[in-house]
Amino acid sequence: MSSRTGSVIWIHPEAPPKPAVGAPCNGCGVCCLAEPCPLGMLVSLKREGACRALQWSEHDGQYRCGMLVHPTRYVGLPTFKPDGLVNRLIRRYARRMIAAGIGCDADIEPTTPPSPPAPSPEKR
Repeated sequence: MSSRTGSVIWIHPEAPPKPAVGAPCNGCGVCCLAEPCPLGMLVSLKREGACRALQWSEHDGQYRCGMLVHPTRYVGLPTFKPDGLVNRLIRRYARRMIAAGIGCDADIEPTTPPSPPAPSPEKR
């Protein structure tokens, strides 16, 4: 699938389709696979490409922001308990930073690239 810039992003085949801008997030992952958000830039240490904190949830069949699941893993503190105070505080901050619950703000329209042409039979 490609973003508006023509770059290719690889999306999990079971990911839900991208919702319309303003619709509730459904975990499609398109926005975070295309480029990290400002918080993702901090934890990924990059401005382009997929966010390092993006996680695929087999159980839910959708992508999740790792900063909302187990944030200390992405800020260099992996030994803290997932439901401990430090993770809860960082998670609260992360929700505000990524505008969780506000709706899709990705104006990217993914498209499936055309299949390559079938190889022509060799002439003998």
